[in-house]
Amino acid sequence: MAAAWGRRGGPALLRGALGEAPGRGCSSGAPVRAPSAAAQELQNSGRGRFLLEHAAPFSAFLTDSFGRQHNYLRISLTEKCNLRCQYCMPEEGVQLTPKSELLTTQEIITLARLFVKEGVEKIRLTGGEPLIRPDVVDIVGQLYKLEGLKTIAVTTNGINLARLLPRLKEAGLNAINISLDTLVPAKFEFIVRRKGFHKVMEGIHKATELGYRPVKVNCVVMRGFNEDELLGFVDFTKDLPLDVRFIEYMPFDGNKWNFKKMVSYKEMLDTIKQRWPELEKLPCEASSTAKSYKVPHFQGQISFITSMSEHFCGSCNRLRITADGNLKVCLFGNSEVSLRDHLRSGASEEALVQIIGAAVGRKKKQHAEHALMSFPLCQDALQNPPNSKQWGHTFSRWLTLRASLPKQMGKALMKNKLTGQLSLPRSHPEQQWHITTGILQTQLRGCCVFQKDPSSMFDTKCLEASPVGQASVNCQSKEASPGSCTEVPHASDHLTHTDEEGRATMVDVGGKPDSRRSAVAGAVVRLGEKAFGMVRQNQVKKGDVLAVAQIAGIQGAKLTSQLIPLCHNIPLNHVEVSLSLDEARYAVVIRSSCQTWGRTGVEMEALTAASLAALTVYDMCKAVTHDIVIEEVKLLSKTGGQRGDFSRV
Repeated sequence: MAAAWGRRGGPALLRGALGEAPGRGCSSGAPVRAPSAAAQELQNSGRGRFLLEHAAPFSAFLTDSFGRQHNYLRISLTEKCNLRCQYCMPEEGVQLTPKSELLTTQEIITLARLFVKEGVEKIRLTGGEPLIRPDVVDIVGQLYKLEGLKTIAVTTNGINLARLLPRLKEAGLNAINISLDTLVPAKFEFIVRRKGFHKVMEGIHKATELGYRPVKVNCVVMRGFNEDELLGFVDFTKDLPLDVRFIEYMPFDGNKWNFKKMVSYKEMLDTIKQRWPELEKLPCEASSTAKSYKVPHFQGQISFITSMSEHFCGSCNRLRITADGNLKVCLFGNSEVSLRDHLRSGASEEALVQIIGAAVGRKKKQHAEHALMSFPLCQDALQNPPNSKQWGHTFSRWLTLRASLPKQMGKALMKNKLTGQLSLPRSHPEQQWHITTGILQTQLRGCCVFQKDPSSMFDTKCLEASPVGQASVNCQSKEASPGSCTEVPHASDHLTHTDEEGRATMVDVGGKPDSRRSAVAGAVVRLGEKAFGMVRQNQVKKGDVLAVAQIAGIQGAKLTSQLIPLCHNIPLNHVEVSLSLDEARYAVVIRSSCQTWGRTGVEMEALTAASLAALTVYDMCKAVTHDIVIEEVKLLSKTGGQRGDFSRV
């Protein structure tokens, strides 16, 4: 019997014949093929029941050394894309692999047939942008003919979806994921550097009209880009059968990834629950990659893909084939095996299976970015953050230390000298958080910021800034030992950006302590009655003036060090730009705020944000009138730093 069923084993083949839905819990696609009459007869027969009970196990070639069974294959159809998303690729695009080195249609089908024979039940077509491949409908049709394949899915940016979806559905496509990171048309154009927001929305509505349930919408959440749209995306599910999937920002080659941009699942959930406290958790299988929730009475639902804060490497069942035919057993890994080369050299099916099995067998327990997260201290820091008001400052402070942590782990965490344990003892989450960030920062600065107190495990000392002109002393008690007090300098009486000979120079901030810094700036743009009316009615030909100016201000803050020669490149935790209309003055009033945890302030970032937003308003309205005045560009307030706080009265 085992010989008749082959390496793949009975269960997968029989489940395919019986037409069962994919075993992926909350992340399954819709709809799936109905079982045939023959399959129904087999299911009801004694032979069918016997095969279910005595079938061979899952293919050993697709099972790794940790027992993970890989029944889900992602195939990239092309490296090309018709968008230029800022977090994905440069505006000019990327160097493409010669066409001769890409998999042909027949090679794609040959490899897909081999994987399905070994137990793969779901294939997802990706890119680049898969729907720009001319023969994508034909590929879906040929995949649909593979016996045992239950789900054929596609991940698309949606630009071509409305036009192609009727034909794709007829060919056999039964699951759709659409990437959409914003619901604001101007921001969409800014992020992807192309027009097309209305085409994506048209594709989403076409998918719901054609009966796809649910239509999955993938939203990569990035701090400073779109975390302010979480509630809007949840509201998007009110009247449509969508599954909006909030994805934690993850590292990929070329996207200049860093922790400060990541918004964690728990932070997102906290924000959403403040608006919808009745949010319900939906049941999911343990192997599901998504944590799903639903607002009662909404048609759709939301999900969180916690790739970074709570990874699901332990239940990973995915393999990937790149457009040039390389097998990747982990999306984050660098290890690849060229199936294309073996295929073109005439390797037999048996040899290919052996090559695939060897690659799967080498798959690591978890991807590299989570090696750090395996330390209990770091897991606790991610899972027990401070309250939401403190999060933006404190979390980003900890994250900026991440790059230096691996070298310090042996000293700081393997056996902490203060506790003698591998991780800090459990305490109140907020106390644990501050202890954690303090120890990590201490290891990097090479000094002790803790003073042992008999009444508690730790008692931290903080440096608090005072108003300009006053000295601040860092002493916890009158009995503080000599050298434990730090005096804050007064305001400087000379220019700090020039040397002794009067030449321009950057300030050396290497010796300054890290502290929480914030700044607020403002500007006013007087438009005149006609231009003001057009902005208010959103009738300016160039587009939504206020939305585009807001995006320009945010981008300007992040580019300050490139625009102002002597400014330091600062990792910003948060940037906010707001624009309001002042009818009495026919003016746009701009307010910008920036925050960081570092060694220098963010006044210039806030001022640059306000200035760039003001200049953008001018640029978009100059066709109406040149009688526009930009005025009152000024710093409104700042906090943090050795020179104390400032507030303009």
